[in-house]
Amino acid sequence: MSFETVTNQHTPTANTLGMRRLCVAPMMDWTDRHCRYFLRLISKHAYLYTEMITTGAILHGDAERALRFHHHERPLALQLGGSDPGDLAACARIATQYGYDEINLNVGCPSDRVQTGRFGACLMAEPELVAECVTAMREATALPVTVKTRIGIDDHDSYEFLRAFVAQVATAGCATFIVHARKAWLHGLSPKENREVPPLHYDMVYRLKQDFPHLEIILNGGITNLAQAQAQLKKVDGVMLGRAAYHDPYILAEVDRRLYASSGTPASRQAIIAQLLPYIAEELNQDARLHHITRHILGLFHSVPGARAWRRYLSEHSHRDHAGIEVVQQALAMTESGILPGYGAMGGSR
Repeated sequence: MSFETVTNQHTPTANTLGMRRLCVAPMMDWTDRHCRYFLRLISKHAYLYTEMITTGAILHGDAERALRFHHHERPLALQLGGSDPGDLAACARIATQYGYDEINLNVGCPSDRVQTGRFGACLMAEPELVAECVTAMREATALPVTVKTRIGIDDHDSYEFLRAFVAQVATAGCATFIVHARKAWLHGLSPKENREVPPLHYDMVYRLKQDFPHLEIILNGGITNLAQAQAQLKKVDGVMLGRAAYHDPYILAEVDRRLYASSGTPASRQAIIAQLLPYIAEELNQDARLHHITRHILGLFHSVPGARAWRRYLSEHSHRDHAGIEVVQQALAMTESGILPGYGAMGGSR
């Protein structure tokens, strides 16, 4: 089995409409390429997004490190952070060569660092600029160009404000909007608080779909399980899970069957680890550190017997110099027995 990363040898998928019924959100410091490879072992169809990558990191940094991914991860969207149409267009061209399936513009992140760079949620106040950015990217690539946004910012939180924003950006050719159903406070709340404090207003996202039936509207925010996701699909085109899918990744195991009408049987947790081991071995041969990969799999046994043993063994041993796949194998054995050497029985799912 070859684990080469994608460069320019894979033809990107131009039409991904209908594939975003269940998306995993772009999450900074979390949805890196190791995480995405692991999640793809759980679901063949869940639509994955990179972390937000700034245009500066691509154009003035190590683009190969920022953009490379394994072809196994697809379908995969690149989320860009930026506000200069020329820079975004240049990054869209580069991303096309790497084989991504979509370019997504971040118009939702409220962090101070992002605002300083004049991108993220603060761009909701500049719909004309967002439209220019979308136009520039669409002229640079045949890939779908999408926008991830909030329902509003600060005191600009009326449905009329959101509708006008979407209407203007849609005229530039954006056909897919991923809408976090909370507004963002640009000052006074941390990014974490902005994910939790502003109330959810699903009704505003539903109205968008009613007012723009030709657009693909993806709902983000507050969805924690597949039952909730299925219920939302009666009113919107897709849903996006965030931290729920990261902390309890096995909830994706039923996605293919329940949301994409797949007839396959979900892989067991043990089978997923068996499939992951060759990837880990190859990455370690390329000088990766084990904990860079295992940090993403700590939640695989969430709420089942052995979960605590799994997390503890990986956490205590993966950081060690020269740690290899035997650490994961031993953690799996400890999970199955529920006993850690030196600790005795570890209990079930705490």
